[in-house]
Order: sequence, then structure tokens, then C-alpha cells
Amino acid sequence: ELPEWFSNWETTGLLKFDDKNKDGIVQYVADKTTNELTIDKDIMVLANPEIARLPNWVIALVAAGGLAAALSTAAGLLLVISSSVSHDFIKKIINPNISENGELIAARLSAVVAVIIAGWFGINPPDFVAATVALAFGLAAASFFPAIVLGIFYKRMNKEGAIAGMTVGILLMLFYMMKFKFDWFGGGTKDDWWLGISPEGFGTVAMLVNFVISLIISSFTPKPPLEVQEIVDNIRIPSNAGDAQTH
Repeated sequence: ELPEWFSNWETTGLLKFDDKNKDGIVQYVADKTTNELTIDKDIMVLANPEIARLPNWVIALVAAGGLAAALSTAAGLLLVISSSVSHDFIKKIINPNISENGELIAARLSAVVAVIIAGWFGINPPDFVAATVALAFGLAAASFFPAIVLGIFYKRMNKEGAIAGMTVGILLMLFYMMKFKFDWFGGGTKDDWWLGISPEGFGTVAMLVNFVISLIISSFTPKPPLEVQEIVDNIRIPSNAGDAQTH
């Protein structure tokens, strides 16, 4: 007889038991033809307290913690997305004369679009949670990380290099992810992975490409303005730090 927690999670569709040989015994094996149990990896954290027969209040705390973490992260990201689109992109680049009301509308619309996209990926995730997070970090590494590091530690870094590096890095990561995760651009199997690197780990490669492109483009384009270089110095050296002292 299956435990109660099994029946509870089976109703969610995240845990499935198909008694293929009708013997009433769960066969959980690697062979897909004889395997009778399918477990969605996303249930493990939430199901563990119930599997361990912990009190209901512990299960509620785990569920509340997961929900709170998701909501707080989502709220912060939506705030960043909306302000970046409305202020940094539209006001500073596209339309500097936009009114505050127009900027507010743009922020709200961008937040709505972000929610719709996030909702679609929530309903149709490319993989289980950990793999999806790895893809997100890969995109961040392929786009923002080199620009931030070089912007602080390389005074020759300019906007042309940053834009070129970020564009190439994120497009390369998106291409690889879409090809092997969503079967776009002809798709492919594990045997087709470049150098055997999975989509979750390809962010490192795209990041290195970003670094190279940024350095090359920065070397062949004008230096950043003097005030920008001074800002970099102020970031690297704490104010009122004085000269280094020997002991």
C-alpha cells in the first residue's frame, strides 16, 4: 500500500505511478520500458517534510518560505526591469523629453510584459528549477558580468566595447540555449553539444567570448571620457583612504 504522502502528491501530477505489470509493486528502475514511477524533481524540497512525517506546521513553514522567496525575488526583479526600461532605456536613450506620467506608463507596461513572459516560462519551464536557474545565471554571466568587471578594473573599457561584448555574449548564449533546450535552429542531442558542454554550463563560454569581444572593441575605439575614468578610480579606491602604508 502506498503511503498517504504519495497519494497527496500524485493528485498534483508531479508524481505518477503507472502499474505496467499490474502487480501492485512500484518498479523504479532506469529502464524506461519497465519503469513505473515518474517523479518531477521540483517536488523534492516541498515533499521532503511530508515524506519525513514532520508536523503540519513545519510543512506550512517550508511552503511559506518557498513562496516568500519566490515573491520577494520576483518583486525585486520586476522593479529593476520596469525602471531599467522606462528610465534607463526610454528616457535616457529613446525619448529624453518623456513626461513622468509617460515614464510611469512605460514602467507599468514593461512590468506587465515581464510578468507574462515569466508566467509562460512558469507554465512551460525549459527544465526543473535548478537547471532553469543555471540557465538564468548563464545569461547573466554572458551579458552583464564582463561589462561590470571590465568597467571597474579596466580603465580602457568604453561603451562600444561593453555593448559589443554584451550583444555577442547574450546572443551566443540564447542561440545555444534555444538550439539544445527548445530544439530551435535544427535542434540537437547531447552528442551535438559543443565540446560536450551542456546549455546550463555554456554561460561560462559565452562569458569568455564577451570578455574577448569587449577587450578587442575597446582597443580599437576611443577611450572613455576623462570623467568616466575618474569615476572608475573613485570606485576602485575608497574615499579618504590615503596612500598605502608599510609596516
